Amino acid sequence: MKVVILCGGKGTRLGEVTGNAVPKPMALVGGDPILLHIMRSYARHGFKEFVLCAGHLSWSIKSYFLNYHAQRCDVTVRLGEQPVTEYHPHELDGDDWTVTIAETGAETATAGRLRRVARHLTPGEPFMLTYGDGVSDVDLTALATFHRAHGKLVTMTGVVPPGRFGELQLEGNQVVDWAEKPNVTDRFINGGFMVMNPEFLNRFVADKDDDVMLEREPLIEATAAGELMLYRHDGFWQCMDTARDWTYLNDLWSAGKAPWAVR
Repeated sequence: MKVVILCGGKGTRLGEVTGNAVPKPMALVGGDPILLHIMRSYARHGFKEFVLCAGHLSWSIKSYFLNYHAQRCDVTVRLGEQPVTEYHPHELDGDDWTVTIAETGAETATAGRLRRVARHLTPGEPFMLTYGDGVSDVDLTALATFHRAHGKLVTMTGVVPPGRFGELQLEGNQVVDWAEKPNVTDRFINGGFMVMNPEFLNRFVADKDDDVMLEREPLIEATAAGELMLYRHDGFWQCMDTARDWTYLNDLWSAGKAPWAVR
């Protein structure tokens, strides 16, 4: 099962951390981009094929992975007319991933980004989808099992953070309605870490314009059609929207108390 990660937004509220020189998923947590932390979480569960939906400052993501070995390993360089570079990958044990970095447009909204990477997905095979700015200790193996068992097109991981996001109205595990940014909530909200069947793209995304947010028309339409299910996660979840969030995640890492950590 491939993993699609939305990495193309500008992340302007994190500008004081990134200097607006790199996209938000490349902001460092514990010395590594938060994007790498997210990918390690998936890889720990055996999901090692990634499709990154790049957009704003996409070259910084491409450059990072093109130079991945050089920046993480001992390197021997033999100079001369036929130079040779040899990597000593003792620091890369387990990073046997396949990473596709797709150009999805600097101004494209999330539904458009997803539509543009459909060609990189495996026909007929469900895929994971998440955002490039949130970490969690969600059991991704159990999430995939839950999705395959219920037979609907979409599974969304529900979490219970502070009430500043859109609240989900439930009947059992089925999502039946949304409420935009309630003042106070003790209910589940969209924590990302979704699983989708390709048919979701054909029915709810393929005809949408590039300025359509996935979280608006496509998922709301899927909800109305009874095709959106919720996987409940009561453990750790944290997005990185602001410099305060970034500081919090780095403090957890520095203290050795990062619940999502794969070291």
